[in-house]
Amino acid sequence: MVGAAALACGPKHVKETAPPPTAPLPTAGIAGQRVGLLPLTLVAAEDSLHWNAVLSDRAATLGRADSVIATLITARAPEVTWVRPDELRRAARRSGGVAPDPGQLGTAILRADRLVDVPDPLRSQLRTLVALAGGRYVMIPAALVYRRRPAAGVGTQPVAPLHSPPTATAELSIVLVDARLGKVGWRTVARGDGTDPWSALTQAVKALTPGLP
Repeated sequence: MVGAAALACGPKHVKETAPPPTAPLPTAGIAGQRVGLLPLTLVAAEDSLHWNAVLSDRAATLGRADSVIATLITARAPEVTWVRPDELRRAARRSGGVAPDPGQLGTAILRADRLVDVPDPLRSQLRTLVALAGGRYVMIPAALVYRRRPAAGVGTQPVAPLHSPPTATAELSIVLVDARLGKVGWRTVARGDGTDPWSALTQAVKALTPGLP
């Protein structure tokens, strides 16, 4: 009887929950201050996107992602004095080994959504780097993940052309850290869609400053 009842009820459909909205950059609290913008260290893409060839050169991928992020953030939030990744690298090189290379830090660990206290040795490394660059805070893109969007065609949605490029969602995990206290003060996951890694990332970064085109 139990089996018959289960069959009669049919399969249950689990309702998908929408991801939380992107929180805008907290520029009101850091306006007028020097804020380090660290380089990205982790980029990953779902296999179904077939972007292995596009993202295979890790150094080139990270460099281009850093350029997109830094260019858009500095242009769209000019009230903050941003210290770009290349400037942080120069400060680290001038330190004679006192400060670590910003691109070699374990910042990807900060993508964990419940992490508040920055663990050592990252905590002390960030404090040293900020002391050289000036200021107190660092904005850290902790991870960039590309996921394939479900195919269109449900309900009134238009069906994509048969051989059109896949549309992906870029998910940029980004945090603001108080380097003196070693604590995460703000975090969000910025999302944007595109048919290639860079258009999707551009839309994700733009989501951090709503109200601008």
